[in-house]
Amino acid sequence: MSAARIAIENVTPEINAGRFPAKAIQTEDFVVEADIFSDGHDVLQAALVLDRGGKSVEYPMRLVDNDRWETRVQLADLGLYKYTIVAWRDLFASWSKEIRKKIEAAQDVTVEIVEGHDLVQSALAALKRGTRSKLDEYSKRLAAASNDEEKLAILLSGQLLDEMARTGIKSNLSRYDRELEVIVDRSLAGFGAWYELFPRSQSTIPGRHGTFEDVIQRLPYVKQLGFDVLYFPPIHPIGTTNRKGPNNSLIASPGDPGSPYAIGAEAGGHDAIHPELGTIEDFERLVRAAYDEGLEIALDFAIQCSPDHPWVKDHPEWFNRRPDGSIKFAENPPKKYEDIVNVEFYGSGKEEVWAALLDVVLFWIARGVKIFRVDNPHTKPFPFWEWLIAEARRVDPAVIFLAEAFTRPKIMARLAKLGFTQSYSYFTWRNEKHELQEYLTQLTQGEAKHFMRPNFFANTPDINPFYLQGSGRPGFQVRLILAATLAGSYGIYNGFEICEAAAVPGKEEYLNSEKYQLREWKLDGPGNISEDISRINRLRREHPALRSYTSLKFYNAWNDNILYYGKIDGARDSFLLFHVNLDPNSAQEFQFEVPLWEFDLPDDASVEVEDLVHGNRFTWHGKVHTLRLDPNVLPYAIWRLFPPGSGR
Repeated sequence: MSAARIAIENVTPEINAGRFPAKAIQTEDFVVEADIFSDGHDVLQAALVLDRGGKSVEYPMRLVDNDRWETRVQLADLGLYKYTIVAWRDLFASWSKEIRKKIEAAQDVTVEIVEGHDLVQSALAALKRGTRSKLDEYSKRLAAASNDEEKLAILLSGQLLDEMARTGIKSNLSRYDRELEVIVDRSLAGFGAWYELFPRSQSTIPGRHGTFEDVIQRLPYVKQLGFDVLYFPPIHPIGTTNRKGPNNSLIASPGDPGSPYAIGAEAGGHDAIHPELGTIEDFERLVRAAYDEGLEIALDFAIQCSPDHPWVKDHPEWFNRRPDGSIKFAENPPKKYEDIVNVEFYGSGKEEVWAALLDVVLFWIARGVKIFRVDNPHTKPFPFWEWLIAEARRVDPAVIFLAEAFTRPKIMARLAKLGFTQSYSYFTWRNEKHELQEYLTQLTQGEAKHFMRPNFFANTPDINPFYLQGSGRPGFQVRLILAATLAGSYGIYNGFEICEAAAVPGKEEYLNSEKYQLREWKLDGPGNISEDISRINRLRREHPALRSYTSLKFYNAWNDNILYYGKIDGARDSFLLFHVNLDPNSAQEFQFEVPLWEFDLPDDASVEVEDLVHGNRFTWHGKVHTLRLDPNVLPYAIWRLFPPGSGR
């Protein structure tokens, strides 16, 4: 322990003392930080040690401030990396620092020159055979030097200092006492726009059940709106026992399609297609057609079963039975779910149940599906999810799992730590300025940023938010711009673009919900916001600043109805500002600060601006300006700032 002279503390990311892996995105910076310090005044060096499949690589860390060190690396391969931190005393850099002080003080440095030469020789002697280094060249030059002045010039050269830092002796080498892990996902895991629809409602003929071919005809529309992911609720055979009728009624009439979440019938279970949608071959053709349009298909992984599911008959031990022997329905009083039963995760058939559910995921992966939205994962065991996601990633590390868990914060966080790639969030119910600022600051600046990637759905088939029910077209524009620009990933459910808001009175539920009946959609009618959707999705693709939600900063706008924020990617000269009027009913006038300090400019400086909605260019002079946003015209404004010297 005497060699562990250097303290390495407060490493980030480190999730639950290393129990869970952090998350990173392929080709984006993975930032590791730590407090690193030692006794005395010696110069320290530190490095991040990354291990991929038993092969280790070191990346130098840099001192940021007050003993805080960091490094940024891009991880090219998908999957699991291990990492830790090492630090050491750099004797040659310490020697260089001290001798420069003595030279400036006009002191004799004859002995110090000998010390420097000895350090080079010692480092050269300690090199492992085969190590590439220029130290031998410097050693020969020092030996050939005719006087101390020549030797000093060689010893103080920046090139030798760098070489000694790279290959010199690592004195008092200390290693962080934990080996940590990070999971690297593809880009779509952290940045993507989702569009949800029910395939059965995509027919252009009134009253006819939609098919996968109908969905193929809709693909250009979805792509034109600028989406990346097309997500379907369950597409499996629907049971008939206790089938639900329109508006969740307990009695269905002949011809009622039932809820797609009552999975399983004579035609099959979770690895089958509802016959009226088409065949497996039709589905595979749809997946290929979507890829041709630049879209990926996401499927709903809902574990519950209809009483008619083949598993109920073939594996009765997989289900929970009541004392009278009857199967237990998925009841949630006062809600009634007699059309659904749940598998028993810790019953006598535990191992078979877990294996069968993994087989379902692998079945669809083999058919081109790499994205799964998981229904209510918080009602299933944590160990099951950790195991299943890890097993699926071994087969295909590109797979993405979105947790639909509108539950308590610590449970949501635990699911993200266990392996879920993305998470639904509380965004749907955050409407006020202070609520949004507090919640987004927590997500983007707290520990959660290392393991939880929120996907901001503005609405879902299950949630018709009260805000949208009474806000009209401006309210939909507001929630769209917030969802699409505050988060990296966001989604809307079919009908959002036409401001569909008809609700069951007093509830956050859609009237005539598509979950229980077929719907006919005319998505190009008057008052639609398709232009807004296309514009914002285009800006998301064009501007690097929008790719990372952790770059979010809130700025001063002196009006509680105005949310004012920005995102910046300094490395790629991308700085966007947003003003959003949260009041969908009234125009708001306000003063706001231009964040000139982000460019190290004084308060009276000027900055060039582009209005990304209307396309005009102009200059903001000074820090404080006034703006008015009328929701009946447009409730938001988007600006791009050009820093001085950008050449724009």
